[in-house]
Amino acid sequence: MKKREILSLVLVTALVFSGCSPAGAGVSESPASEADAADGEQSPSSAGTPVSTSDMFTDRDMEIGYDEETSVRIALSGDSASCGFDAVEISGSTVTVTEEGTYILSGTLNDGMIVVNAGDTDKIQLVLDQAEITNGTSAAIYVLEADKVFITTASGTTNTLSNGDEYAAVDDNNIDAVIFSKSDLTLNGEGTLTVSASAGHGIVSKDDLVFTGGTYDITAADHGISGKDSVRIAKGTYTISSGKDGIHAENKDDSSSGFLYIADGSFTIAAGGDGISAASYLLIENGTVSVTAGEGSASAVMASDGRGFGRQGEIETQAAAAQEEDTVSQKGIKADGTVTIASGAFVMDTADDSIHAGGDILISDGEFELKSGDDAVHSDAAVTIQGGSFSIEYCYEGIEGLSVTVDDGSFGITSQDDGINSAGGADSSGFGGGRPRQDSFSEGSDSFIIINGGDFTITSAGDCIDSNGDLAINGGTLQLTCSGNGNTALDCDGSYAVNGGDVTTNDGSENNPGQMGGGMGGRGGMGPKRPNGEEE
Repeated sequence: MKKREILSLVLVTALVFSGCSPAGAGVSESPASEADAADGEQSPSSAGTPVSTSDMFTDRDMEIGYDEETSVRIALSGDSASCGFDAVEISGSTVTVTEEGTYILSGTLNDGMIVVNAGDTDKIQLVLDQAEITNGTSAAIYVLEADKVFITTASGTTNTLSNGDEYAAVDDNNIDAVIFSKSDLTLNGEGTLTVSASAGHGIVSKDDLVFTGGTYDITAADHGISGKDSVRIAKGTYTISSGKDGIHAENKDDSSSGFLYIADGSFTIAAGGDGISAASYLLIENGTVSVTAGEGSASAVMASDGRGFGRQGEIETQAAAAQEEDTVSQKGIKADGTVTIASGAFVMDTADDSIHAGGDILISDGEFELKSGDDAVHSDAAVTIQGGSFSIEYCYEGIEGLSVTVDDGSFGITSQDDGINSAGGADSSGFGGGRPRQDSFSEGSDSFIIINGGDFTITSAGDCIDSNGDLAINGGTLQLTCSGNGNTALDCDGSYAVNGGDVTTNDGSENNPGQMGGGMGGRGGMGPKRPNGEEE
């Protein structure tokens, strides 16, 4: 009996973060269904970032082995197919799988479809073994019903799935992808899968969408990869060119779903929308990520209104020249909730923010090369950076949040406005189709910047470090150069304290922030308070 090799992956999924953690970072998991419990699954339902991610992948997700002697072979032959198994129904170029099992597909199917329509407790494995399937008017693979479907690329094989430029209705479902699944869908294997969507999306699951290995080359008119409840990636190599988001997770009916988790992998994404986007939270543990969003940072032209940058600054874009009313989000990594990055290497050139969160951002480590037409790192809440290397070559503002706390790391920032900014109320900077966008911050909330360590070299046309609340420097080495024009290297509206570190500015504002040459600065005092209320 011939066996394929079974991939074994030991995934380290418990993140232990020291220091400050963003608010709302607790764990809340919904009880697993009976089917999920049998498969070892649990789906986190918290809108915050989970601390433990050990339930993201099942053993079956990770397994790519199959028994060739007991598997069912389906031969694809141009406009038809052949199979001697009763659970495989063939009508012209439509092949329907109706029972649990493993099915090996080989050959070429022209203008056809593989349909999975099995029982709601059935698990189906489709092995692509040098398979090429095209469908001019619908999906190449359509999962109508099953408990879970696994699409495995056989080792060393190259497989191709594609569609035409339209989707004709085949039933009551709105099929809009080359691979379209209404059930949980896992893709794995050691082969290559090329997906070409002249219309619609590349790969879609209306439930959980999981990748645990393989090489993927995806070109799509809309999203490259899209999961409704979640997108979970253990590893693999992904090259994605998309008209909308490269990788997208969103559940419009349940705000606790629509999360995105990446354990590892290599990603090269050119997106007309966001590179990687989640409607809930987004967690990246490791990986190599390269993203170009929109036409990149060069498509956003930084411009002054004659009074310098800062509050009066505007960003004029190519979209503004065309006076478009609606703008497309073109960020690198984005979540409506929290963004947590444990490690990895990131190279991003984005028309809008490179890293953006509607909630908190926590970065523990990693290497970041960022060019942004707006903010390189932006949170509508708290930004906490515990370490890492940041080379921010071009941006409007480098790092911005309601509050910013930096414990360690190296930072080279060149900004057209502030290098590091904490904002209270509404900030008028931002990318917005030529109309200054109001970045939304909570009125009445504490706005502060705390620097506990790190090496900073910041050159800014605005303020190098600007706190609209308190500013405390407790350690680190800071080399700050401000171009003037009414701005200063250090500026704060609240209390100011230097309790340690080495601060050098080109205008003397380390002595009195906000005043060139050492005039009146921020008000004195005990220094800013941490979120727990303790004095620095």
